[in-house]
Amino acid sequence: MHLLKDLAYARSGDKGDVSNIGVIAQSPEAYDILRDYLTPERIKAHFGAMVKGDVEVYEMPNIHVLQVVMRRALEGGATRNLRFDQTGKAMGTALLRLPVPVDFEPLPDGRRVPIRTFASNAS
Repeated sequence: MHLLKDLAYARSGDKGDVSNIGVIAQSPEAYDILRDYLTPERIKAHFGAMVKGDVEVYEMPNIHVLQVVMRRALEGGATRNLRFDQTGKAMGTALLRLPVPVDFEPLPDGRRVPIRTFASNAS
C-alpha cells in the first residue's frame, strides 16, 4: 500500500464553494491505475464531512491528468468560511494522502513502474 503522492502530483484551487484538484500522474502506467482507483465515492469518503456535495472526476488521457471537482467543499467559499484554508489550496495535498493499493516493479534503468494490487473497475 502506498499513498497517492507516490503516483501523482496535485494542484488545487477553488471557484466559490467548489474545490477543484488536478491530479497529474507521474507516468502513463500510474494514470491507468489512478483512472480506475480515483472514483468519486472513494474521494468523497477520503474527505469525509468536508465535502457535502457531489464529487466528479474528469479524465484527460492525452496529458495523464484527472480533474477532481468537489461541490459544497469549502463551507460556502473563501469569503464565507472560517477554515484556515478558505480557498482549498491544501485540498490537493490532502488528496495526496489517500492510500492506493499498488506495488512498484523496479526496471533495469532504475525507474519504478507501479503495479495495481486491486481489482480493476474496467469491464
